[in-house]
Amino acid sequence: FLHLGGLRTALYNYIFAKKHRGTFILRVEDTDQNRVVPGAAEGIEDMLNWAGIPPDESPGRGGPAGPYVQSLRLELYGQASAALLASGAAYRCFCSPQRLELLRRDALRRQQTPRYDNRCRHLTPAEVAQKLSQGLDCVIRFRLERGVEPFQDLVYGWNKHEVAEVEGDPVILKGDGFPTYHLANVVDDHYMGITHVLRGTEWLASTSKHLLLYKAFGWEPPQFGHLPLLLNKDGGKLSKRQGDIFLERFARDGFLPEALLDIVTNCGSGFTEKQMGRTLEELISQFEVGRITTHSALLDLEALPEFNSRHIENQGLRQKLVRELQGLVELVHGDQQVDPDLLENEYVERVLLLRKGHISLLKDLVSSDYSYLWVRPSVSRQQLQTISAEVDEIGKLVIGLMTRQAAAFTVEELNKALRSLQKQTRDTKYSSMMQLLRLVLSGRQQGPSVAEMMVTLGAEEVCGRIHRALSS
Repeated sequence: FLHLGGLRTALYNYIFAKKHRGTFILRVEDTDQNRVVPGAAEGIEDMLNWAGIPPDESPGRGGPAGPYVQSLRLELYGQASAALLASGAAYRCFCSPQRLELLRRDALRRQQTPRYDNRCRHLTPAEVAQKLSQGLDCVIRFRLERGVEPFQDLVYGWNKHEVAEVEGDPVILKGDGFPTYHLANVVDDHYMGITHVLRGTEWLASTSKHLLLYKAFGWEPPQFGHLPLLLNKDGGKLSKRQGDIFLERFARDGFLPEALLDIVTNCGSGFTEKQMGRTLEELISQFEVGRITTHSALLDLEALPEFNSRHIENQGLRQKLVRELQGLVELVHGDQQVDPDLLENEYVERVLLLRKGHISLLKDLVSSDYSYLWVRPSVSRQQLQTISAEVDEIGKLVIGLMTRQAAAFTVEELNKALRSLQKQTRDTKYSSMMQLLRLVLSGRQQGPSVAEMMVTLGAEEVCGRIHRALSS
């Protein structure tokens, strides 16, 4: 499933494509059938859509170069392998898994890097025909040639890796007819018209091998750019084991996709400036591939709530957040008969505006501390009179205050005004008046300060709740 490293790679490709009016393509690489997870391919596309970086062409959307799932393109890879066999650039290998395992163990015993010894490269056509007639299993390997040409990476500059000196001829087509990554991606990039590839730096050393394949086919390769590693803030690898870097987890926990896009670019490079709160449009306008450095990007996930809080404050997201908050309220408090008035756009938007600096996640606003915003309490006059006999007088004083100048109140100013009101009562202490108002407004004895509740609810809602309590 899509994790933060995969999101960053997809994001850089998306931004590059949009910056240059290109096409962003999602291709599902499922040729290693042992690692295929049911539903993962659909999950990846769903998460890209959720993140706001939908592919232009993909398994879900289709497109002119489909199919976009490699297991549906096996015939194409078979034809490409046959062409390499015919030209002598590839050969059939009949070595058994047992022999390959012995080679590996022997290399490790001698403290060498395991590599295939290219034994079957030297089989004559007659020997190959004989083995095929005997029904022996085989794979197809690509002949690695010495003397690779240097290539200019978009990030790392001029590079070359003499792959033939450090590894044996690689398998490009397995015995089950499925290609390996090296063949499938070269073939697909060619037939899909890929012009630029931004991928992780772990593939930098394999690029010379891929360029040898392009040369063997007689095809023009795309331009490659390799992105530096995305690491924890302490320099360690992001851990997939706990499931805490997968996008589904962040979506489930209520983080905004805009915050994730912002934090994974903020910790890296490629942009004219770094500041929290950048939108996708700003990322596209600021991006220059030449600004990507080779330094690893250190991701501090502890800062994500702060990034999320900043994006909750983004005015451009206001209507989207209103809809999401309305959905959360119905999900969490729906069984408590939320009054339709408290789901009106204007009211929900007011709540967002007033609370935006106080919350890091939208779901904080449906926690028990904020339930008073969405569920009108059922409080009787009798309950209130156990706190103070001056219920009616206090109610009238507060309604008068809120009617006169509520729009101008801050929490601090309202606290002062409430203290002044208390002095107009005969016997009610300030603490008792606050207890009474808290019960009227929320039906609870705990939560935010009374002044904070009143400012957030607004004058109309505060007065309505007092009227209902006094008339019950």
